[in-house]
Amino acid sequence: MRLTHTADLWWKNAVVYCLDVETYKDGNGDGIGDFRGLAQQIDHLDRLGVTCIWLMPFFPTPGRDDGYDITDFYSVDPRLGTLGDFVEFMRTARDRGIRVIADLVVNHTSDEHPWFRESRSSRDSPKRDWYIWRDEPGHFDPKAIVFPDKEDSIWELDEGSGQYYLHSFYRFQPDLNVGNPEVRDEIARILGFWMELGLSGFRVDAVPFLIEGAGNDPHSFLADLRAFMNRRDGGAILLGEVNLPYPDLMAYFGDGNGNEVTMCFDFIGMQRLHLSLARGRPGALGEALSERPAPPKDCQWATFVRNHDELTLDKLTDAERQEVFDAFAPDEDMRVFGRGIRRRLPPMLDGDQRRLKLAYSVLFSLPGTPVLFYGEEIGLGENPKGEGRMAVRVPMQWTPAGGFSPVAERTAVPTPTGEYGPRNVNVEVQRREPDSLLHWITRLIERYRESPELAWGSYQVLKTDDEAVLVHRADAEGGTVVAVHNFADREARAEFVLDGLDEGLVLTDLLVDGTLDLPPDGRVSLTLEPYGTRWLRSAAPDEPLEDASAKGS
Repeated sequence: MRLTHTADLWWKNAVVYCLDVETYKDGNGDGIGDFRGLAQQIDHLDRLGVTCIWLMPFFPTPGRDDGYDITDFYSVDPRLGTLGDFVEFMRTARDRGIRVIADLVVNHTSDEHPWFRESRSSRDSPKRDWYIWRDEPGHFDPKAIVFPDKEDSIWELDEGSGQYYLHSFYRFQPDLNVGNPEVRDEIARILGFWMELGLSGFRVDAVPFLIEGAGNDPHSFLADLRAFMNRRDGGAILLGEVNLPYPDLMAYFGDGNGNEVTMCFDFIGMQRLHLSLARGRPGALGEALSERPAPPKDCQWATFVRNHDELTLDKLTDAERQEVFDAFAPDEDMRVFGRGIRRRLPPMLDGDQRRLKLAYSVLFSLPGTPVLFYGEEIGLGENPKGEGRMAVRVPMQWTPAGGFSPVAERTAVPTPTGEYGPRNVNVEVQRREPDSLLHWITRLIERYRESPELAWGSYQVLKTDDEAVLVHRADAEGGTVVAVHNFADREARAEFVLDGLDEGLVLTDLLVDGTLDLPPDGRVSLTLEPYGTRWLRSAAPDEPLEDASAKGS
């Protein structure tokens, strides 16, 4: 596929990198990460190959939910800098060709937000209907409580007015009434404000919760937001957090029209990936890939190994979830909410570099747009002293001394210690080690960006006799890439058939030097070492690889 074609829909083969400004880099020496520090680390992300930065909330906040309890949608938390610092960061990212999106957290506000203070001041307040009030608590399913360890209801009594307000999450986060046209208009203003400052879109937090109160046609709200963004910037995106079964999730793309959420996270595939890693057999992931519907033409799946929350396993069966717990979170303290794991991947895999490299090779070869959580590129660990899912939101480790800040850290969670402390896990040392995880992920990103078939093409899981091996194939406009992965701690033989390819082609390995002849019958056979990975591109024997991927119109 030609780059001039793929660049029009930049999100379909982007590399998204999620970070928290507060924990990334301290630029003014106060112990808290900020936009000045982040701007100074843009070249790290540029070298890595990141094309889009996703900023976790950076707005003013009381800090009771790590920034997701917002008191002002039009400013920057003073601890993290000023609007001027934000604009300087945006200019620096743009200079390196990196787009930026930010969290859109408009399902709720902080109970300290001026809107809510005005709303609760009187039943006759002009902003009373900006939130959802009832004389008596509404009916709810106890299973719908998002944080069962902290809350026992989704309704909270306001003593002053004698009514209850809805909070889908914590009681200090009252839900906005998105069924109110004034609230919808205000949300559009928020998008427009930040887009004028350079954002290329938003990651929409908890989309099903956001739209459930939007009236008889809740999806019209998403369509209106998308239409508003398209009028301002046709290349802007909405990346949706929609953790639902595939059939239910498709409606959030716009029921085939592609006019609502641009991209949706593949939570099903992520959970099946971890089940496959636990079993040492990729069958569960292969099934998810085969079951996953194709998104509308200009939409995309976002793939990931883990995100900034707990590693949720809620879409697995009870038995499957227990398998993953037994393998990767054997202690109860490693689990949270009864459904997830509060660990990062390296400690889950006991630091086994082979398995780590396998996991990220799978990520970047999956059909979709890969999303990294900061620190994954160096194997950052967690700190179990952090409460709940905060355990994984630790400061970034730049040097053997830490490098996050010249003074004592004032972040919510301290730096990991021991095997995963800065002395053993940091950017500076891994940049000098050719076999490091940092170099491996940099290479994967480079190859992924050179292989548009993986993001744009049709794909299929190929049959192979060894249950430890996953083989999937992606085709687009005459180009073909095949990814082969061994999930077992033993040598494996991969045998599969590639049909429909011209005679005389060879399979060129994209990760290591070497080629395989493609037999006339298309039957390919190769041996993989334990946790081995291969990416193979079909090409004529003397054809440059960039030409092999640039066929078609």
